[in-house]
Amino acid sequence: MTAELLDLKQYLDTKRVDCVLTSIIEYGELTVDVAPAQLFSFVEFLKIDPRCKFSSLVDITAVDYPERAKRFDLVYHFLSMYQNKRIRLRVSIREGDMATSIVDVHPSANWFEREVFDMFGIMFTGHPDMRRILTDYGFRGHPLRKDFPTSGYTEVRYDDAEKRVVYEPVKLVQEYRNFDFMSPWEGAEYILPDDGGDS
Repeated sequence: MTAELLDLKQYLDTKRVDCVLTSIIEYGELTVDVAPAQLFSFVEFLKIDPRCKFSSLVDITAVDYPERAKRFDLVYHFLSMYQNKRIRLRVSIREGDMATSIVDVHPSANWFEREVFDMFGIMFTGHPDMRRILTDYGFRGHPLRKDFPTSGYTEVRYDDAEKRVVYEPVKLVQEYRNFDFMSPWEGAEYILPDDGGDS
């Protein structure tokens, strides 16, 4: 399988030099870094080219790297049932940049792109219905960003007296505690004795 992936990697590197920034085979999988402006045409090429035929979109997600200038990596997984191969595309974008929707090539991208928008705040140009899909429409923030607070901003509960759902700011009952994670025995009442031998 690695020889076939190597052939595909070399084919894409030479055939689509306008799109492929880098490509690598790791753990038996091909990952291709794609220029953001060329994403749509590259996805279309992967679907219709007879040597590729990546006709199934498996997933779209993102990864947040807050310390980088290009904060987000959009990650696309495709399957070619004809060639029995998988490919991963990666597109790096800055916070506030809009990605190109691939709904016109893969209609199943619709809900995947909405989920990425909801969880990470990445907008897609050309998407037919760019709105939240997993959280409430009035939800603040994007939960899978690394700077999103673990407690969220609001809490939702049913108020029996008012007979309705109530939204309130989060009120923590205790202050956050600081952990240094240096020793698993820190704070333990009993500590195992050192037997002096090598384990």
